[in-house]
Amino acid sequence: ELAEDLSRRAALALDNARLYSERMAISQSLQRSLLPPGLPDVPNVEIEVIYRAAGEGNEVGGDFYDVFPIRDGAYGFAIGDVCGTGPEAAAVTGLARHALRLLAKEGFTGPAVLERLNAAILDEGARSRFLTLLYGELWPQEDGSALLKVVCAGHPLPLRLRQDGSVEAAAEPQPLLGVLEDLELYEQEVTLSPGDVLLCVTDGVTERREGTRMLGDDGLADVLSTCTGLTAGAVAARILRAVERFAAEPASDDMAILAMRVPEPPRI
Repeated sequence: ELAEDLSRRAALALDNARLYSERMAISQSLQRSLLPPGLPDVPNVEIEVIYRAAGEGNEVGGDFYDVFPIRDGAYGFAIGDVCGTGPEAAAVTGLARHALRLLAKEGFTGPAVLERLNAAILDEGARSRFLTLLYGELWPQEDGSALLKVVCAGHPLPLRLRQDGSVEAAAEPQPLLGVLEDLELYEQEVTLSPGDVLLCVTDGVTERREGTRMLGDDGLADVLSTCTGLTAGAVAARILRAVERFAAEPASDDMAILAMRVPEPPRI
């Protein structure tokens, strides 16, 4: 009987391990399908994204990002966070990402894109999840700068790093999506001069905790202020290292970091 019991326990353990592995593989495959396969080459703008899923990868997270061409030399970019994890969050994430692309390419302004996405999320009824989202459109300019129009719906504010090392919020907070029916959003213009950086993150970065301490918006701004002269890739990497150093424990929330930089003209 003891041998039979041990055999049953071993078989159960193997089944559980197999199911866990299958679930992890499915979750990771679904997560990849919700993120863009690559980033477009934007003239005279460096773009870098770092994404880190929380936990062991057996749940689909709610963080997402996207960068895509729209029309006439314009590019759309988004970084968002759907409440929760799992299939319900994945459904809203997929809806948001594909709706953003479709509506932007139809010529709607940033506020109109988000207002229509908000209505689509509410139409999901009991299956809906609220969503924080930073959405923007970018136009490289002939003088080497870049013009951006951004809407920040309940999301951590984007930060602009200037060449002199100063850091400031590049947008104002507005209501998140999936809660209120009648949203009236507005967009704000931001100009990135050569050497400037725009940093966008999800709250897995700003809400990183070590005991009672939290990195916060101010902590993130302090790190960004040390990034003058770095490429977009180096900026994103430094932000990630700072977050990981701040708290030794594994992250309990997904993290997405999107850095955009207008390079300085080459010195002759």
